[in-house]
Amino acid sequence: MAKAKKAEKKAAKKAPKPPKMPTKRAKLGANEYAPLSPYLKVKGAKQAIEFYKKAFNAKTRMVMEAEDKKRLMHADLIINGGEIMLSDEFEEFGEPATVPPPSVKTSTVSIHLQVDDADKWWARATEAGCKVVMPLADQFWGDRFGMVRDPFGHVWSIASAIKKKKKK
Repeated sequence: MAKAKKAEKKAAKKAPKPPKMPTKRAKLGANEYAPLSPYLKVKGAKQAIEFYKKAFNAKTRMVMEAEDKKRLMHADLIINGGEIMLSDEFEEFGEPATVPPPSVKTSTVSIHLQVDDADKWWARATEAGCKVVMPLADQFWGDRFGMVRDPFGHVWSIASAIKKKKKK
C-alpha cells in the first residue's frame, strides 16, 4: 500500500500543469478556419449577418448564396476575434441535423463572448435588438456577465473581468 501511494505522489508531481489562458488571440489568415467554430442555423441568414454586424461588430469573411439567390448556403463571420459560421435552413433536403432555435422553441447552447468591456458590448447588443435573458451584473466568480437572445433565437453570454475600483 505504501509503495502504491509513493508511486501515486510521484506521478502527480510529473503530471503536466494545465495550460495558461492565452494572452493574445491568434489571427486567422484569409484561407484558415478556427479549430472550433459554432455553426448556426437561422431563418434569414442575410438579415442575421446584418444584425450581427450591428450587435456584435461582426466582420464578414465569406458568403455563399444558394441557387435560389434568396438564402445562404454558408457564411463565415469574425466576432471578437472568433469565428462563427451560419446558413439558412434548407427543409427541402430532408430531415436536418440542426434547425434554427425558433423551429424547436429553444436553444440548447449559448455562444460566449469574453470581451474587453462587457458594458459596451451589452449596450450595442441590446440597442441592436437583443432581448435580455439574464441581466448584466457583477458575478461572484469575478466577471461582469449577462445573457441575451438575438432575434434569430440564439443565446449569447457577454462577460469581462470586473474592473477593480481605484482607491482615491
